[in-house]
Amino acid sequence: MPLIHLQQINNSTKIGVWHITEAEDFFFQNISLQQSITHPHKRLQHLAGRHLLHVLFPSFPTALIKIASTKKPFLEDEAFHFSISHCGAYAAAIVSTQDRVGVDIETPHPKIETIKHKFVTQQEQNILENFSTNNIQMLTMAWSIKEAIFKWYSLGQVDFKKHIQINTLQNIDNQIVAQCTFCKANPIKLIVKNVILEGNNLSWVVS
Repeated sequence: MPLIHLQQINNSTKIGVWHITEAEDFFFQNISLQQSITHPHKRLQHLAGRHLLHVLFPSFPTALIKIASTKKPFLEDEAFHFSISHCGAYAAAIVSTQDRVGVDIETPHPKIETIKHKFVTQQEQNILENFSTNNIQMLTMAWSIKEAIFKWYSLGQVDFKKHIQINTLQNIDNQIVAQCTFCKANPIKLIVKNVILEGNNLSWVVS
């Protein structure tokens, strides 16, 4: 079982990362496909993400998942708040019985330098450069942090550069802790955690 990360964040919240090495049949033992996904790899990612929900909370009712107009999956009764992310051969999920959550997993790629002007301010760029000289890694982390907040918000219409600010970064207990502000309406202070797992950036927010 390639569960490469499992963490109890608080009494009601768990996060996990699955390295996808199985064929579809493995996931079909517990998960049914609720929508038509023709691309084989995307279908495998979809199944792995929902399988991971069961790993985190065995009573999670995956068959009852609905998809909002913003493409966010949700449960109508909100018995569980959850977020899922896929990247290459990895799926990440976070589930909480009480708190709103968001998760994102990203693999660093040089092309992120060509779009940095779209999602980080100069002030944020200075914070990233002062934290580490690995620009690709830091930009990927910044994108992942903001994507986790975007999923936490879940209502869409978010400008990563305008509405999400990374204020500070700290390295605490082998995790990067980002103090952020979400400015879509009234400013909301959020703490986003980030770790590196098998070369991937994993970010999550609980609030």
